[in-house]
Amino acid sequence: MKKHNFSAGPCILPQEVFQEASKAVLDFNNSGLSILEISHRSKDFVDVMEEARNLTLELLGLEGQGYKTLFLQGGASTQFLMVAYNMLQSKAGYINTGTWSDKAVKEAKLFGEIIEVASSKGANYNYIPKGYTVPDGLDYLHITSNNTIFGTQMKDFPVVDCPLICDMSSDIFSRTLDFSKFDLIYAGAQKNMGPAGTTVIVIREELLGKVSRVIPSMLDYKTHISKGSMFNTPPVFSVYVSMLTLRWLKAKGGIAAIEELNDRKATLLYSEIDLNPLFKGFAAKEDRSSMNATFSLADGDLKETFDAMWKEAGINGLNGHRSVGGYRASMYNAMTIEGVGTLVDVMSELERKA
Repeated sequence: MKKHNFSAGPCILPQEVFQEASKAVLDFNNSGLSILEISHRSKDFVDVMEEARNLTLELLGLEGQGYKTLFLQGGASTQFLMVAYNMLQSKAGYINTGTWSDKAVKEAKLFGEIIEVASSKGANYNYIPKGYTVPDGLDYLHITSNNTIFGTQMKDFPVVDCPLICDMSSDIFSRTLDFSKFDLIYAGAQKNMGPAGTTVIVIREELLGKVSRVIPSMLDYKTHISKGSMFNTPPVFSVYVSMLTLRWLKAKGGIAAIEELNDRKATLLYSEIDLNPLFKGFAAKEDRSSMNATFSLADGDLKETFDAMWKEAGINGLNGHRSVGGYRASMYNAMTIEGVGTLVDVMSELERKA
């Protein structure tokens, strides 16, 4: 039985993508070679990389606006370092809304003064800070749009007079935004775009080359832009599957179409959490993520029964992160409304049995 995969990442991907990728593992483009063994310098893969970069800008609505797309290794965690290495000259601001932004702050402190403009750490990150003032004179402001562990998501973004940098690892391509408000976006593929192994970076090229420090080649965005993301051997398979996922998203109608589905899924699940007295949500209602719903049982004695029920229903990856406990249902783009409905049915059945 195919599982309903609510794992936070590596995550669910479209079945069409799995099918196409599996064919390419055996024979890519009728070349007689597997996608796992072709040269990254071959025309076949150069075309894949180019299409992936171009689709990224097309779907985000950033074509012809001075942005470049990179597909690099090292995950979003390496971007915590690279952002500061390339863009922090004296001081930068960070809004701390979760574990990953907290780690980004730690890395950036190696390169300059870091101002935590706002933080919800004291409340175990169960809300998004509001009403803060962004100080003048920042090299950039760094935010995290969605917090996978805690189930919170920014609904409104700060208007600033400095570059705005956003870690969109867990909600990129999931909702319509004016992406031109952001000067640098980065996202680990394994949350909503592809398999683990690559990270997409979208950057306004004119911002680079302004820090005084010498940047090692592998950590310099300009190096990777000049080499088309192939300064070193790229993660070929991860980029290929990400490209297939971007193709799938475009065929579905792009971000606007998938946002409508994502809203329906989130509404379905959060309605059950709010109406079913056996469950309670973790995140503040106004900040709830459409990608990651965090919740727990009101009565811990029901845990064994509930766990057995959702596993029997073919549900996978529902346990919450240790920082929060309880449960976490990740509803990325490829999660179907039927999958969410299965979880809601189990929750409703538990109420009937209790």
